[in-house]
Amino acid sequence: MQAASRESYSAGAERLDAYARGAEPSAVASTADDILSVAALLRREPRLRRALSDPARSGEDRTTLLTGILSGKVGADALDLLAALVSGRWSAPSELLDGVERLGVEALLASAEATGDLGEVEDELFRFGQVVSGSGELSNALSDPMAPVQRRAELAQQLLAGKARPVTVRLVEAALAGFGGRSLTGALARLVELAADRRERQVAYVTVAAPLNDEEERRLGARLSQMYGREMSVKQTVDPDVLGGVRVQVGSDLYDGTVLRRLNETRNALAKR
Repeated sequence: MQAASRESYSAGAERLDAYARGAEPSAVASTADDILSVAALLRREPRLRRALSDPARSGEDRTTLLTGILSGKVGADALDLLAALVSGRWSAPSELLDGVERLGVEALLASAEATGDLGEVEDELFRFGQVVSGSGELSNALSDPMAPVQRRAELAQQLLAGKARPVTVRLVEAALAGFGGRSLTGALARLVELAADRRERQVAYVTVAAPLNDEEERRLGARLSQMYGREMSVKQTVDPDVLGGVRVQVGSDLYDGTVLRRLNETRNALAKR
């Protein structure tokens, strides 16, 4: 987002945090559903996106338009939060859509935080992402742009039934809808990072040939926390092809100490002789 859009989103996010502190988690989750339904509407209706982000209209005018369209169709709390977004300045209609989507996701995460489930939701999203990445057939079925989102959501619901919390399922549905314009795997990864960020942690993606035990994972997390000055949420992926060692990615930083990397470097060096 550009600066004006970031400022407008921040105002809405602050309003959300204040609301979530005083509301029941179930009410926050319901408000999140309302906000995400409006995001779906904005995705389908580019003219509405443009009208609600038009810099030639005053914030009051845009809020009046929003209220006229949504009054009686979403809850009062959702309408209040959406009005906080729409009344601000947006650099582009697409950034308003991103802001509404992000606010809906953050409301879902806030509801999980209030019930003490946020860490579990983060883990469930990561594990589902691994399942999808590990199966080409499943990935294709869930990512097929020709298949309606609702049909793909029903498949995800079947896969997650009894294995994930309702908030996780709803977040997966947001990922299937293309959260932030991302691919399914990209959207799931971003949701994991947002959940971790809400817990004041950063995600460290760790790839190993065999699973780290609890103590090894704890030591690695502690070392990374020292390096970055922030608590780490370590997410393990087991890939026998790396042969041994550890690959760690934190944001754009990659530390590759795997046997596979060393073998590839040796092969490349020999090929140049």
